[in-house]
Amino acid sequence: MLSETEAVLRLVLATLLGGALGLERELSDKPAGLRTHMLVAEGAALFMVGSMLLAQDFSQPSAGGLIDPSRIGSTIVTGVGFLGGGMILRARDRVYGLTTAAGIWVAAAIGMLVGAGYYLIAIVGTLIGIVTVVLFRRLEERLSVAKESGQQAMGRASDDD
Repeated sequence: MLSETEAVLRLVLATLLGGALGLERELSDKPAGLRTHMLVAEGAALFMVGSMLLAQDFSQPSAGGLIDPSRIGSTIVTGVGFLGGGMILRARDRVYGLTTAAGIWVAAAIGMLVGAGYYLIAIVGTLIGIVTVVLFRRLEERLSVAKESGQQAMGRASDDD
């Protein structure tokens, strides 16, 4: 049985994990940073905790029906998809905001997991997300520099011909 105290702790943990994920976006001066990721994770946790409490309180034979908490979870995914989709911009041959949109999607998943009580999976998911955005940003920057220097070297070689 989910107590109100545990529900509150789940909300706090989801918010903190969302913030940990959003910190890199904030430090990179992206539009959806710390607060956005925190709110998305908290919102997803609120929906999951709320659906679990509703199922707990009203899915009794005496209440006359069953409530399936996973149905609310599936609507979170849809709603966050719209939120993330609004962050993706295309200008000429470039696309912007994909990493931020993906981060919002992951923050919602983290919030859902915490809200449902799957703390370890949520924490590991957060750590994987942080490693992905921090480590691979550096790798992409190095690859970009290597690619640019390779193109410049090719340009100089063709100028000599």
